Amino acid sequence: MATVVDAPILVLKAQDLAHTLLRNLPERWQHSAGVAQRAEQLTGTVSNPADAATLIAAAWLHDIGYAEDVRDTGFHPLDGGLYLRHRRWPNRIASLVAHHSEALCVASVRGLADRLAGFTREDTAVADALTYADQTVGPHGRTMTIERCLDDMLRRHGPDSPNAQAHSRRAPLLRAAGRRVEQRLSTSTSTPLALGSRSGAGSAAGWTPARDDSYSESGLGPCPMLPSSGRAVHCGG
Repeated sequence: MATVVDAPILVLKAQDLAHTLLRNLPERWQHSAGVAQRAEQLTGTVSNPADAATLIAAAWLHDIGYAEDVRDTGFHPLDGGLYLRHRRWPNRIASLVAHHSEALCVASVRGLADRLAGFTREDTAVADALTYADQTVGPHGRTMTIERCLDDMLRRHGPDSPNAQAHSRRAPLLRAAGRRVEQRLSTSTSTPLALGSRSGAGSAAGWTPARDDSYSESGLGPCPMLPSSGRAVHCGG
């Protein structure tokens, strides 16, 4: 049975888990905080508060696969998805993390496409917004254009890396996602939503995670409907 969870709780749990796993990787943590902030700015491009919460939570969690405690295959999108699935996070969030920023292109080069196929890939406004947020925020949370981010990725990974080998297939898909997001932004009349992220998100100082890293009804308390819309967030398989 799916678990129904208040959207701000979902986002706070994601933020707490990202900090717990990435606090010893400050550049990666600051990038993740920047991507989550960018995702909040993009919530007007998705259809409802449930999707907005899913987007922001996935943004916080998209790079947890870099953490030592999470690493399994060595491919961080897949490792992040596997970790979240094992800990009973919503299947949709695990799948968004596993497939973020057209991960399938790189997984195919690395011989991991079959394992990644265990996660559902979606072509939605939420997936596009997650890609755009990731591809417009660089190391330490700095804002970048998609083109500069792609150049930085090739420089960091090197010309013989799987990322470089997948680049000719992947880059056009990333650019296309960017164009779709920018088109939605240009026509959106919705106000961006900020769903529960803690202030000072980019700093590790003074952080006190409130919850453990598993995702279940235990310890979550009541699960009210979202007061602004009457919609609920349905989590689980």
